[in-house]
Amino acid sequence: MRTFDLFHVVTDPQRNLLPNDGEVYDHGRVYGDDEASLLFSQLLREVPFQHDEVVIAGKHIVTTRQVAWFGDDKTAYRYSGATKIALPWTPLLTSVRARIEGLVGCTFNACLLNLYRSGDEGMSWHSDDEGALGRWPTIASLSLGAVRRFDFRHKVDGRKVSVVLDDGQLIVMSGTTQQHWQHALPKTALVRTPRINLTFRTIVGRG
Repeated sequence: MRTFDLFHVVTDPQRNLLPNDGEVYDHGRVYGDDEASLLFSQLLREVPFQHDEVVIAGKHIVTTRQVAWFGDDKTAYRYSGATKIALPWTPLLTSVRARIEGLVGCTFNACLLNLYRSGDEGMSWHSDDEGALGRWPTIASLSLGAVRRFDFRHKVDGRKVSVVLDDGQLIVMSGTTQQHWQHALPKTALVRTPRINLTFRTIVGRG
């Protein structure tokens, strides 16, 4: 198995970070130190995060990470055996969405926020390939707070790509990425501070 180490890649939103079968673009830090810190604090205070409940291998599981789902017109999103009904956009999230849409060049009608209280919390291998997202979804992922490593793994040959996500950094997954690659946020004992991840998506049909 070959591993592609992208820890030191220079930010280039036009350069595909994946070697094949998908597209991931790094826009770098789109929020500076002060702005990112303020946004993180506001989200932590205003967003009603709750522990996620999913069904994996027939078992009901309450995750350690916490989530919140926002979107247009009570948009529903079904994944891992659970259905989320969107909360209405807040003024804060509306402003963040507008900035992200301007950078990415497309529109989004929903956002899934994840709160990881420390490196003890992570996300296992998965793809965002639910039918409600369409065949080739574009997902814009904004990281705030703790610096964490983010991994990609090809579904067929197992090759891996890793990138370190900084406070205020934006990456965009598009094309056939979800069909051919999984992604994960590995746990780490080195991180003791929280991270919030905002993933902007477009719901196009039923899951």
